[in-house]
Amino acid sequence: MPYANFKVPAGTLTEEQKEVIVHRTTDLYAEIYGDRVRPNTMVLVEEVADGGWGIGGDVLTLAMIQGPSRT
Repeated sequence: MPYANFKVPAGTLTEEQKEVIVHRTTDLYAEIYGDRVRPNTMVLVEEVADGGWGIGGDVLTLAMIQGPSRT
């Protein structure tokens, strides 16, 4: 069973955007492995709380990755 797990900052995607991720990922697996895998492809979109993740030992927040606001 193909499986993909997307971890995204909480509150940054709409329900429609999550659906796009699920549909396109499923399509990609089907393109690679054939349509036989489509019914068993699992795509999980997990929202991670702000500050609940990091890179290189540094805890990141949404404000840090978005950078300064453009006002």
